[in-house]
Amino acid sequence: MKRDNLKKRIAMSLFGVIICAISVGIFKIAALGVDPFQSFMAGLDSIVPISFGTLYVITNAVMLLFALIFDRHYIGIATFINLFLLGYITQFTYAFLQTVIVDPSMPVRILCLVVGVVIICFGSAFYMTADLGVSTYDAVALIIVNTWKKGKFQYVRIITDIVCVILGVSLFLLSGGPVSSIPTIAGVGTIITAFFMGPLIEFFNVRIARPFLGTCQK
Repeated sequence: MKRDNLKKRIAMSLFGVIICAISVGIFKIAALGVDPFQSFMAGLDSIVPISFGTLYVITNAVMLLFALIFDRHYIGIATFINLFLLGYITQFTYAFLQTVIVDPSMPVRILCLVVGVVIICFGSAFYMTADLGVSTYDAVALIIVNTWKKGKFQYVRIITDIVCVILGVSLFLLSGGPVSSIPTIAGVGTIITAFFMGPLIEFFNVRIARPFLGTCQK
């Protein structure tokens, strides 16, 4: 890999992670459900008395250890960018937006959800196209499928997503969270991010991320 190309890929990874982190903060403002892993993180955050950013680093460090033990092939520069930055940027974005969007109405929440979906797909396209490692959560499903030879990726990923949502909701309820507030961490946004983001990510891949990297097929 040429040095200039590597620099561009690192920049794309950094940009993608920052955009994805901002989108999670917007999802939190929408309070209509976040992606499955963030559902788990939201439940964990409600019961563990430390900042979200620090909690995100600790949780992902545990999964990083899992990946390093069983197959470090999926770990790269982007993995560490995600591990150390996403949680803190999400924490900052959410705190800032709470001062700007106070007590949002349902139409505003729906708008935030739509914006969040578009932005996370845009960021994911850059992160994925850079191809410098996956998130520790993505690595878990990839190791189960490709290293342990257990099932197909799409089915394993659905199972890990469902487990995350169940754990997140359970932890949220254990922390004293009301049942009526469950849709704020596991709702329509969770369904959208789990099942319908693929086409939009591919659109941004083809139209923007790949041409930016210079790998677009003519």
